[in-house]
Amino acid sequence: MNVVSLTSVNNVQTSIALSQRLVQQDQSQVQQDNARLAQSQVQLGRDQEQLSQARRQERQAGQSAALAAPRTDGAIAVPSQKPLPAALAQPQRNTQGQTIGSLINVTA
Repeated sequence: MNVVSLTSVNNVQTSIALSQRLVQQDQSQVQQDNARLAQSQVQLGRDQEQLSQARRQERQAGQSAALAAPRTDGAIAVPSQKPLPAALAQPQRNTQGQTIGSLINVTA
């Protein structure tokens, strides 16, 4: 016949109570983690929407800047290099006989 001692029954009851407390603590931790996860997912959704809006605004700003930017590729025309008339090619003298071309660069 098996005789169960009072000590072994108490030990089993203590182990069961301890295990139940640990399970309750773990369940509470899981619930807290689920709540934090839900909050993080909501925040992620908000952040993604803000990012999408910022990207749209950036694209719109880039498009409007591209439309509004003046085109400068043909704004400054390069003068054509024509030969000087024969009268200007030779140095001119003033009434005192001085050469004007030596004082002023007429080809520039």
